[in-house]
Amino acid sequence: MSKLSRREFVYMMALLGAVPVFANSHTRMTNTNKLEDYYKLKPFGNVRLMHMTDSHAQLLPVYFREPSVNLGLFENFGKPPHIVGEKFLDYYGIKGNKRLEYAYSCVNFEKHAEVMGRTGGFAQIKTVVDSLRNNFGKEKTLLLDGGDTWQGSATALYTRGKDMVGAMNLLGVDVAVGHWEFTYNAQEVLENVKMLDAEFIAQNVKVKEDALFNGAQAYDEDTGHAFKPYTIKKLGNARVAIIGQAFPYTTIANPQRFIPDWTFSINDDGMQELVDEVREKEKPDAVIVLSHNGYDTDKKMAEIVTGIDFIMGGHTHDGVPEAYPVKNESGVTYVCNAGSNGKFVNVLDLDIQNGKIKDFKFTLLPIFSDLIPEDKSMKKYIQDVRAPYLKDLTREIATTEETLFRRGNFNGSWDQIICDALMDVKGADISLSPGFRWGTSVMPGQAITFDDLMTQTAMTYPETYARDISGKDIKLILEDVADNLFNPDPFYQQGGDMVRTGGISYKIDPSAKMGERISEITLTKTGKRIEASKSYKVAGWSTVGAKSPGEPVWETVETYLKNVKHIANLKVDTPDIVGVKGNPGII
Repeated sequence: MSKLSRREFVYMMALLGAVPVFANSHTRMTNTNKLEDYYKLKPFGNVRLMHMTDSHAQLLPVYFREPSVNLGLFENFGKPPHIVGEKFLDYYGIKGNKRLEYAYSCVNFEKHAEVMGRTGGFAQIKTVVDSLRNNFGKEKTLLLDGGDTWQGSATALYTRGKDMVGAMNLLGVDVAVGHWEFTYNAQEVLENVKMLDAEFIAQNVKVKEDALFNGAQAYDEDTGHAFKPYTIKKLGNARVAIIGQAFPYTTIANPQRFIPDWTFSINDDGMQELVDEVREKEKPDAVIVLSHNGYDTDKKMAEIVTGIDFIMGGHTHDGVPEAYPVKNESGVTYVCNAGSNGKFVNVLDLDIQNGKIKDFKFTLLPIFSDLIPEDKSMKKYIQDVRAPYLKDLTREIATTEETLFRRGNFNGSWDQIICDALMDVKGADISLSPGFRWGTSVMPGQAITFDDLMTQTAMTYPETYARDISGKDIKLILEDVADNLFNPDPFYQQGGDMVRTGGISYKIDPSAKMGERISEITLTKTGKRIEASKSYKVAGWSTVGAKSPGEPVWETVETYLKNVKHIANLKVDTPDIVGVKGNPGII
């Protein structure tokens, strides 16, 4: 970590170390308290960039458990964000700071959640953002949204993302990029972009030539850009360039059928050309990439593309409390990430002098909902958005004495419920569920509501299936997803975690070669190894190709939960992971 970001991190640690742990009880903050007691950063520099990402349409405060498995291999072994639990706390020197332990790790999660409550919430975020903006100077401040904002809740699905467009406008977002935004159809995306007050930018999304020939809409027909590739913002006396980088594998990880005229790519060569052009033509004082590549992919881009000062990244949901320095031929590019689910806001303060960044301070601010008064206008907006669906959203389906969570390289407890539901309702031997990183947590003793269920399943291609698949093809599926997650080259990692499984166990060596990572696939009911030539009934959902024939997965899971009524002693089908001894990315 650079001395600069370490200095600011230590400041934040001291600041939040003074916060009363029990602030949600007898010392709860009220509107008469001064928010700046905890969230007013020391004045520094003359440009402030605030950044949030991957909120996944979570308008209300949530519980969110950080991963206990986030493996880093090869060049990323032991490097952020691939450090978890106690090792994370040791790495950043925050062990014993209960507030930051709760924000950044899964350590003592249930205990901390019971005391400190939920995190995030757009009404709380607006209070913090407005305070940071007003205290620094509106004319010198910019708010960036890193994407995955229009998807992840029932209301976002029902309104086709428009509820989140309204929330972004009220929040005052200035510039945005996308990923799950593109899982609505192209016309809906364009309508939402038109409604959005922020500039929606992407240098790596192009319109196909035949589509252009047939009259498809483009930002620039000559270059083929579907959206504006970059923007220049004047902040006080400084000029800052923001270049957009949408998720490069959108049409592989998500259905192409919704956006048939657009192509997505890493486009690192195009990025270098654009950075050079912007530097030469616009003469900016700073060049920022607003990215949805994912952390490791951003680090590789920072290595091979020169001239970028900071990459404000998203997609992999990593809350990393430092601006991570990456050396390249022209100097250093810093990579930042802002976690997920509205749990954090990045604050990057720049001291720009004589056309260059002389110094900076970076702070990853946790949004502790119990410390922050709700903004009244945002609170009312959220209530109005939810009102037409409130009876359905608050409907209780079941109860749990288990912590239900999703995040982690392998199976989570929420994923296991989905897998069990697919097998039970569909009468299948095996179930497969995508390794999505979105989804909030449910605490022991809570009722599971339909709202909770939709944070795990609300998407535009939720249809289920049940079909016969050979043992050979089951292994190929597992191998393919494992290569996507653990490929040594970050440019071949297409996002998400390992496919979740029900009804089977298996051995995985993440550091092995493609096709050699998976072995010993065994049916959990019988203890017998699956046979390559034998067919097994497999249930699943969320097919990227053709639409599946079955009901939406939330109906499947609700049927199952209503029958089960109460979740207890849940057995999570986790694989036998080998070759990871001593890896700080696993507890």
